Amino acid sequence: MSRRRIIARLDVKGPNLIKGVHLEGLRVVGDPHAHALRYYEQGIDELIYMDAVASLYDRNSLTYLVRRTAEDIFIPLTVGGGVRSLADAESLLRSGADKIAVNTAAIKRPALIGEIARQFGSQCMVLSIEAKRTAGGGWEALVDNGREHTGKDVVAWARQATDLGAGEILLTSVDQEGTRKGFDLAVTRAVSQAVSVPVIASGGMGRLEHLTEVFATGKADAVALADALHYGRFALDDLRRASATARAVA
Repeated sequence: MSRRRIIARLDVKGPNLIKGVHLEGLRVVGDPHAHALRYYEQGIDELIYMDAVASLYDRNSLTYLVRRTAEDIFIPLTVGGGVRSLADAESLLRSGADKIAVNTAAIKRPALIGEIARQFGSQCMVLSIEAKRTAGGGWEALVDNGREHTGKDVVAWARQATDLGAGEILLTSVDQEGTRKGFDLAVTRAVSQAVSVPVIASGGMGRLEHLTEVFATGKADAVALADALHYGRFALDDLRRASATARAVA
């Protein structure tokens, strides 16, 4: 089995690294580049930059930050938020991004997934899903940083998107995000079993056991951590050991 990836997720608003709970109540944490550089020096596997307000303003404002990061950091970098078109994706890739994460625009026009995958390769096309539990026991995909409902079933949408060419899924649990109460293992497992591409679990990391659970029970291929890293609650070596001890549960 390949090493399970531990990814630093950095949500950005303007010049600031921010963090919230349930994708709301955003508070400033610090300078995103400084945090990214520290995680890189500590040995993080990958970075994800997400423009937290891009969908509200129909733009992605991370080009300068991506360019600056690419000068100092030499690990895979995924960038998302406000990507509306092939031109938007190309601009970020030219600035130094390795992969593009798309949510709102893909929901509105699923064909964009295939367009990005064909132009730049499916490994560049990351589908970002914001999942929220429904009363019926499933999960609905949300957009606009968890603000807007789509009516789309998360598992069906993940299948459709991978059929269209998405090469990876960033799966964020709106219910668990920022709570430190653990990942949503059920939705992670459901999506992981429904698709043949890597699934990155995001939202809820509070204890080292949560990491073990999301790999073993949730069948995630990677985790994207924010709060756990930004506030220095865990050393990367401890996170690595916890992920290495996870044994898959049938």
